Amino acid sequence: MTDDRIELISFEHATSPTPDETEPVDRPRRSPRLQVALALLGAAAVVAGLAFLVADDDGDEAMDPASTTTTTTTTTRPPAFSQAVYRTIGPSLVLIETDIGDGGLGSGVVINAEGLVLTAHHVVDGATTIQLHFADGTVTEAAVADATPEIDIAVLSPMQQPSLVIPAVLGGGVTVGQEAYAVGHPLGLTTSLSAGVISGLDRSIPLDDERSLDGLIQFDAAVNPGNSGGPLLDRNGVVVGIVTALANVTEDASFSGIGFAVPISTAGGGLAPGQ
Repeated sequence: MTDDRIELISFEHATSPTPDETEPVDRPRRSPRLQVALALLGAAAVVAGLAFLVADDDGDEAMDPASTTTTTTTTTRPPAFSQAVYRTIGPSLVLIETDIGDGGLGSGVVINAEGLVLTAHHVVDGATTIQLHFADGTVTEAAVADATPEIDIAVLSPMQQPSLVIPAVLGGGVTVGQEAYAVGHPLGLTTSLSAGVISGLDRSIPLDDERSLDGLIQFDAAVNPGNSGGPLLDRNGVVVGIVTALANVTEDASFSGIGFAVPISTAGGGLAPGQ
């Protein structure tokens, strides 16, 4: 059931700020209602450079917390499977750069041996130039091979295949309370991981007066502009959703504890046969 307090808002692509930049950025007018912002709409990098980072190899393997002992005095520690999830998805993660507005960034994930990339449709909607940065360092132009705007899903075909193609594992259902991991490029901070839980299922958010995105996964792993199109993963590194939106209770399109993803079962329904 759609919450009438939720409103989908768009925000412009912004360029990376420079030290002498003093002009204020245009913001949507404040609304007393809960607003939902597309997590990207081609959100810009706020960190200089587009270097694609992959997981380091010096981390420890994730372990079952029940079998782990520690001498640390800290009262908190990261979820037990974070390192393994990060390592698993790193080679499949893609940075997407477009010419929408003043330039925008998004996230995507390799889904097959041909190097096709699954992302959110709004990341590339209206773009005339799409550039993909693969984990192996390959940078190439891409075209939209398939688009299903009604579920906010697009598939991109690279002009040049990366030298190393490692598709992500797709599939798997989710239940409320299970671990959830989002990996992408929030605010231009490439290959960032956040962790949380699945907070709810079958959520709906309005696109306009007549359309909505339905059947979404709600989660609380932090996402921000730049995460759109990136994977939502379970503890095994399996892609269970594609990040599409965030709930926004301020005039700044920033994370307030509620994110949304298109379930991979729905996203897969938007793929053309053979993809």
